[in-house]
Amino acid sequence: MITENGIVTNADKSTAWITTTRSGACEACASRESCGAGDNKKEITVTVKNTLDVKKGDHVIIGLETKPILFLTFLLYVFPIILLTIGAVIGNSLAPYFQMNPSLVSMISGFFFFGLSFYFIRKKNNSLANREEYKPFLVRKKSQVIPTACSMP
Repeated sequence: MITENGIVTNADKSTAWITTTRSGACEACASRESCGAGDNKKEITVTVKNTLDVKKGDHVIIGLETKPILFLTFLLYVFPIILLTIGAVIGNSLAPYFQMNPSLVSMISGFFFFGLSFYFIRKKNNSLANREEYKPFLVRKKSQVIPTACSMP
């Protein structure tokens, strides 16, 4: 599970808005531009279900399961390459039947399947966006411990 610290900026009975500071993991991520972390803002606001009855100002830990992230990574990076390869192989085997250049038919068929993969990803995105396992959630409240050196007498 991926976890991140945050502060509740607003909350009601069903929803909490958590502001987190962009971590070092965001800096190394190749997809940081697509999630909004790529701009120069240091803070990101996430909306989660208020399952822990948090209030404004509470320090919390939010989480995201890794299994859905791995599936999305496969879907975005590996699946299009697999379909490109399958399309090229199909085009290469169909070229003799059309008496055409195998390289040309492989290229056209490969690009068609590659484009088809993005159409499939777009359709799948719409159905996955509403599923709970792909959304962040509250893990726990953090107790605010003030170090003794910082406490006022």
